[in-house]
Amino acid sequence: MKQIIDTIDDKTEMLHEWQMPDDKQEPTKEQLILEAAEREFLLKGYDGARTMAIAEAAGVTHAMLHYYFRTKERLFNCIVDSKMQTMGKMLLAAFGDERLPLLDRIRNGVERHFDFVVANPDLPRFFINEIYVRPDRLNLVRHNIEKIAAPLFAKLQRQLDESAARGETERIDVRMLVLDLMSVNIFVFIAYPLVESVFGDFAADRARFLALRKAESVEIILRRIKKHTI
Repeated sequence: MKQIIDTIDDKTEMLHEWQMPDDKQEPTKEQLILEAAEREFLLKGYDGARTMAIAEAAGVTHAMLHYYFRTKERLFNCIVDSKMQTMGKMLLAAFGDERLPLLDRIRNGVERHFDFVVANPDLPRFFINEIYVRPDRLNLVRHNIEKIAAPLFAKLQRQLDESAARGETERIDVRMLVLDLMSVNIFVFIAYPLVESVFGDFAADRARFLALRKAESVEIILRRIKKHTI
């Protein structure tokens, strides 16, 4: 598992993953471009985004943007790859922490995935829209997911099977578990404008509503896995 995480660390650096600078360090031109590009792509999608607008928001010239990233496609891929690597590293750290009991790891994974979406609320809608508009982009997303998911899923499936064989948990295919996780954690962000409109005051306080949803997501997933007793 450590080797997988180290590989992700190396890949993330190659993809220019940017970090928020501390108070004593000015952001680099590259960081400013990436931050502006993320906002532009998430708001307008690939086709609607304009590199001139990204350069203006970053406070750099259009020529400088192309010096760092050459093309709009390459800049877009950097954004997608960085987000996928960040999410993958987070899931590996959460689900792969073998110091914790299995159910605690799953709880931790559900919570940390939810927190990731809270920090990137426009990302699910962005990915879905891009894949529908440009199905070829699915290959970019799949490539990132497969590198992370295959070893994690295989190990987690063995542990789930062993736990079920001991009578501690219900049997479940890890792929169904991941689909359950995505369903309960992501839908509320995609549908939040509708949810807020339909449920009114219940969802009006976004922070309180999301805290309730996070707790509910954990409960739903754990109820599916915990051994049912008569």
